[in-house]
Amino acid sequence: MTICNPDKSGIYNEPRVLLCGETGISVEFGDEIDLEINRKVLHLYRKLKTARHPGILDVNPTYCSLFIRYDPWICSLERLLSIIEHKLKADDAQDMHSERVVDVPVCYESEFGLDIKEIADFHGMSVEKVIEIHTAPVYHVYTIGFVLGFPYLGGLDERLYTPRKKDPRQKVAAGSVGIADRQTGIYPVESPGGWQIIGMTPLKLFDLERNEPFLFETGDKIRFRSITREEFNARSIP
Repeated sequence: MTICNPDKSGIYNEPRVLLCGETGISVEFGDEIDLEINRKVLHLYRKLKTARHPGILDVNPTYCSLFIRYDPWICSLERLLSIIEHKLKADDAQDMHSERVVDVPVCYESEFGLDIKEIADFHGMSVEKVIEIHTAPVYHVYTIGFVLGFPYLGGLDERLYTPRKKDPRQKVAAGSVGIADRQTGIYPVESPGGWQIIGMTPLKLFDLERNEPFLFETGDKIRFRSITREEFNARSIP
């Protein structure tokens, strides 16, 4: 593990560290959206979260890296790098985290799937085929962003790769399921957005009243399931 400049590319044989000011570092495992890279990120993330070392203030996983914010008065950079190296060398078998598979009901009717017909026309297929392809994979939650609880999902079939909208909407309803380029995701709260909207889930992804406000966490698996308008309306929101 070495400290390097941010001009490297490829899938790294060993992690590299980028300095982020005086109180942060980024541990880089590669620069591609890749499941094995993301699993390495999550492995280190879980070990640091579980250990709760003094001076490590926050850890945030992304697609390819783990950002670590620390207090240099409590945990020096040298000490932090030593902790990271120790965690990385630890036996992977010690990571007993099991990946959840969460069933996500989605109504793809046109009143919810605002862009589903446009996507079908773009790819020269029927709306029914779009739904069939979208509900087939088990998706991996690579990271959570850009608003509270938004899951960025990998595993979208390349037949549905679709560019973002040229003119983003000012308001996208909470629960909207969208596609942007190679990814699919779910809007947890109402917000502006440029993803192509193909459906909506009745599930509430973010709720401060729950013990765990976020429905998903990085590393979860998601399986979409098509439901009717009637099922959507009847579905109770946890």
